[in-house]
Amino acid sequence: MIFDQLLLFVVSLVANTLSSLAGGGAGLLQLPALIFLGLPFSIALATHKIASVALGLGASVKHLKHGQFELPLILAMTLGALPGVVIGANVILSIPVHLALWSLGGLTIALGMYSIFKPNLGLVEVAKNYHLKGYLIGAFGLFIIGILNGSLTSGTGLFVTMWLIYWFGMSYGKAVSYTLIMVGILWNGTGAVTLALLSEVQWDWLPALILGSLLGGYLGACLIIAKGNKLVKRCFEVMTILSGVALWLKAAGMFN
Repeated sequence: MIFDQLLLFVVSLVANTLSSLAGGGAGLLQLPALIFLGLPFSIALATHKIASVALGLGASVKHLKHGQFELPLILAMTLGALPGVVIGANVILSIPVHLALWSLGGLTIALGMYSIFKPNLGLVEVAKNYHLKGYLIGAFGLFIIGILNGSLTSGTGLFVTMWLIYWFGMSYGKAVSYTLIMVGILWNGTGAVTLALLSEVQWDWLPALILGSLLGGYLGACLIIAKGNKLVKRCFEVMTILSGVALWLKAAGMFN
């Protein structure tokens, strides 16, 4: 029992530290680990979603102290995105799952490759579109990503990070801080409550997972602030490509 809790903590710490650095991808390690340890998919997903909220909380503590956030921008993007999360949960029922996984895997890998071939992307903040029209278009982009978040299990935080860099000209570090607030706390929090009501949760595994998520989120935020955007950019590229490959493997029936 103690060994299992220690293993859960280590997996959660590693997964969420990397996710905090890259702006997403915790499910790439944590969700498969829970399934490998014996949980059915639905219970593993509900347990993972609840624990992942702690990632956003852990990271936000450090980022808030560093003065990263503008409340009007958070509100505008949140109001645009949450309806997409709700719609996505219903739309996925009419789309073949394997087709969605193949498509999302390809798009996720493309994000990583785009970043690799744009060596200066996100290294320096070039603020743009901070006006009403820009907020509306930005919110619509997050609405579309929200649909993906509502219909698929993980990886959409990486899309949010890239969208914030592309549309608002954020640096990688700043974009990741916003992603962890929106996706880590608000989107995953909404999903966690829904799944907790609809599915079973492995409650006795949550303390170790939540502790690992909190510490991983905080550690990742510390590394972002200390090491800067180059480290975040490299982590983002690695996590997007690995996430895309994992989605392809799942579509091929090799990762369930």
